[in-house]
Amino acid sequence: MKKTFLSLFSLIACITILAAQNNTSYWQQHADYTMDVQMDVKTFQYTGSQKLIYTNNSPDVLNRVYYHLYFNAFQPGSEMDARLQSVKDPDKRMMDDGKSRIASLSESEMGYLHVQSLSQDGNTVSFSEEGTILVVDLASPIPAGGKTVLEMEFKGQVPLQVRRTGRNSKEGVALSMSQWYPKLSEYDFEGWHPNAYIGREFHGVWGNFDVKLTIDKNYTVGGSGYLQNPQEVGHGYETSGTTVKIKGKTITWHFKAPNVHDFMWAADSEYIHDVVNMENGPTLHFLYKNDPEIIENWKKLQPKTEAAMRFFSKNIGKYPYDQYSVIQGGDGGMEYAMSTLITGKRNFGSLVGVMAHELAHSWFQHILATNESKYEWMDEGFTTFISTLCMNEIMEEGKQNPFEGSYKGYYALVNSGLEKPQTTHADRFATNFAYGIAAYSKGSIFLSQLGYIIGQDKLMETIRKYYEDFKFKHPVPNDIKRTAEKVSGMELDWYLTDWTQTTNTIDYAIKAVEGDGAKTTVELERIGEMPMPLDILVVNADGTQETYYVPLRMMRGEKENPYPNLKRTVLDDWSWSHPTYNFVIDKPLTEIKAIMIDPSQLMADVNGENNVHQKILD
Repeated sequence: MKKTFLSLFSLIACITILAAQNNTSYWQQHADYTMDVQMDVKTFQYTGSQKLIYTNNSPDVLNRVYYHLYFNAFQPGSEMDARLQSVKDPDKRMMDDGKSRIASLSESEMGYLHVQSLSQDGNTVSFSEEGTILVVDLASPIPAGGKTVLEMEFKGQVPLQVRRTGRNSKEGVALSMSQWYPKLSEYDFEGWHPNAYIGREFHGVWGNFDVKLTIDKNYTVGGSGYLQNPQEVGHGYETSGTTVKIKGKTITWHFKAPNVHDFMWAADSEYIHDVVNMENGPTLHFLYKNDPEIIENWKKLQPKTEAAMRFFSKNIGKYPYDQYSVIQGGDGGMEYAMSTLITGKRNFGSLVGVMAHELAHSWFQHILATNESKYEWMDEGFTTFISTLCMNEIMEEGKQNPFEGSYKGYYALVNSGLEKPQTTHADRFATNFAYGIAAYSKGSIFLSQLGYIIGQDKLMETIRKYYEDFKFKHPVPNDIKRTAEKVSGMELDWYLTDWTQTTNTIDYAIKAVEGDGAKTTVELERIGEMPMPLDILVVNADGTQETYYVPLRMMRGEKENPYPNLKRTVLDDWSWSHPTYNFVIDKPLTEIKAIMIDPSQLMADVNGENNVHQKILD
């Protein structure tokens, strides 16, 4: 029956981007950072000053603010260390011989980030450090619509590379500087989000970053933001043909990053720096180790990155910045503002795959920016969906169902008995396995299955409209649901509820097929608790095919025929409360070879064996 699968993704190229609509009920806080940092590459310690202009766009008076001090997670006994030692299936990258790598860090190897002084509008404020969170009681409340200036001095030590960030990675990268500075916590319509850092996801405040970094002159730096002084630092940033001579032992790099909610940088004395100037697109920077084993793959990666950038800009929306950097570092792949850190010693397919996934995050995490701690599936899942489509195109994979891996992962989770609803906070999953499948696989299926429900053209239209309407607005699950409703004309509250807020499963069956002269009656049964509309394929004995469509009553609508080359019969809708449903095929049973529920395989039915009725012919 696999031959009956009809490709549903050819419509992507021909759908136009919808214009944005105003969402006047949304407000966002704003934080402008100015930082001056000095890094000692011998001790891996650094000091810095930070001036933060905070605009309270909320309707609330704020008496307190919170900062994230992420590097404090990399200390023996930290919350991250405790979680690592207690979870049933700890992240292997953070373990050595079955033991926590954090627990074994010495004083000179561990990380820390401490605030030395802090003032508000020139007045000293009281603050306390609680693990990875700094609690600040303000000297004076910030009124609704008001601004305040917070100034601090801080110091830090870069930990041995354990998780995403740190020094001296396994591939020899000196500095992967993510989550490195005191970062203001987000305050939104739900309140403050001062989540302790135990290894999961992030949420941040948009603003403008002005960062000066003084470091050993032999180190090449890349990351978020536009370099302001290329003629002073060189290292491949200066104009072609210009020679830069640096006096002294250190140089100061000056970066500005507009309208971002994070700032990452990486540095190494052996980086190769390549630049690709895209036509009608952003400038691409590639920084990777001068290692003969990886150079060829990193050169080949560059046109694939350009192709991926074009794919995402076309199918989600225009990338709003003028620059993107792909940098070797970290411990796998992790997205940051205008850049990513990825490990570089991979086969070429893996290198392209991790680049495509992290680049796609630029749209879903760094432009749309859902609260990953609460709605991780909207970021990781949607990124998985679109990067899977991207890889199928730019790597010419030719898969009829490119999402097959996500469905297999989801079915494994269901069968494991470990599944929790996707509404579970990212830090509250009992296992990394359950978190990973819920976020990545089940999150991806939310979209691929939505395409099954409303139609593939409407799905891609929904994604573009969702991006245009909610970029830079921290959307929540209801926003993607309402967007899909507006595009499709259907009611989809049932879909959001069952798929994300419960662990209800989909299981439909062909219960019986009976012939009665010139007619055949098919009885369908809903076994799982989650309702769905049904596409049913009928293969006739003469080889011809036709489909029957059963709308779900609570949808209050129906999709267009996904198989335009086949005759389709639209049947009466099926109400959720009725466990069975009958329909009649106007031909004798002897003329029917097979009947199949969902030939696309995009409906996440947990038991495919009862989806097919096939006549055994002599």
